[in-house]
Amino acid sequence: MKLLIGDKNYSSWSMRPWLLFEHFGIPFVEVLLHLREPGLKAALQAQAPASPGKVPCLIDEDGSATWDSLAIAETLAERFPEHALWPRDPAARRHARSVSAEMHSGFGELRSTMWMNIRASFPGRNATPGALADIARIEAIWRGCLQTYGGPFLFGEFGIADAMYAPVAMRFLTWEPALSSVSQGYVERLTKLPAVAAWIDAARRETHALPDQDVCS
Repeated sequence: MKLLIGDKNYSSWSMRPWLLFEHFGIPFVEVLLHLREPGLKAALQAQAPASPGKVPCLIDEDGSATWDSLAIAETLAERFPEHALWPRDPAARRHARSVSAEMHSGFGELRSTMWMNIRASFPGRNATPGALADIARIEAIWRGCLQTYGGPFLFGEFGIADAMYAPVAMRFLTWEPALSSVSQGYVERLTKLPAVAAWIDAARRETHALPDQDVCS
């Protein structure tokens, strides 16, 4: 399988499925495409004509395409049932799907005001009321999951829900909003996970830059 992704420094959507491949040892070929480069959409649609021309996009061995980070995660869970990408327990699995879908569709102000830029450092900046409300909800989700399932990750072992929230942890490292000790501990555990550490290291080595993402007014 071939996974088309954007810059590791910026592409939060790409980070999610990449972590699942890497953490669970699922063989894949990585194809990194720089965001906003001319011809990017056309290059993506040449490989996946039905797609919207955005990353991430998974090209299967038969040439079929799956796009969107959550759709790719579901595809991997279906294809590789030997790995507990979702919790085995049905109730926990429903809970994990719910918080993953909430991440997928929500937290718009956090996304827009505290974008992912692993190489940057903007401590205490852009803490708008809307972003702080999003952070409070995320912290409530993390606290509830960690208390219910005992950690060290949201549903015990690392899985899709953690991959969905990993880009949030990257944002927190960059923007450094005030977090509870529970949330800070979870961010630290995620950061030390080998797959996440490998993504961070690669992001810091990248040289392609998006100027508007590298400044904070």
